[in-house]
Amino acid sequence: MSDLPHLPALPVTFRPARTRAVLVTAGIAIFAVITAVALLLDTLTAGERVSFVFTGALLCGILLLLARPKVVADESGVTVVNIAGRRRLDWAEILQVNLRPGDPWVFLNLSDGTSLPALGIQPGIAKQRAIEDARTLRALAEARSTAGLERHQG
Repeated sequence: MSDLPHLPALPVTFRPARTRAVLVTAGIAIFAVITAVALLLDTLTAGERVSFVFTGALLCGILLLLARPKVVADESGVTVVNIAGRRRLDWAEILQVNLRPGDPWVFLNLSDGTSLPALGIQPGIAKQRAIEDARTLRALAEARSTAGLERHQG
């Protein structure tokens, strides 16, 4: 039993905090530097300045989009927010939570036979934290799916 993590109070949000901090900081810095260059270069026309600022905003937006992933667990299920999509799952739909050595993020094996990547738990910069988060999500999924089965059978 010591292998099972303590179940947190719900709702709980899992996200790669360090990776997110790096991406948000880099995005803001890139936008600020490119905008400053656009404003400080006297040889640029107004259109060129706008294109510099637009490019900085575009790069910043891409980095902010990459910082978006999270996994939110609540009483009724899990919401997986990845870079370009969001999916809501009931606890009973999650059969298994996997984070194998070398995996870039957690994969959720679902009752429909598919696997859903959950980019909100990724071992990139904070490997130990990702392992703990994956174990916690796994324990929550096991506890919630068992409770759901007991409610339906009882």
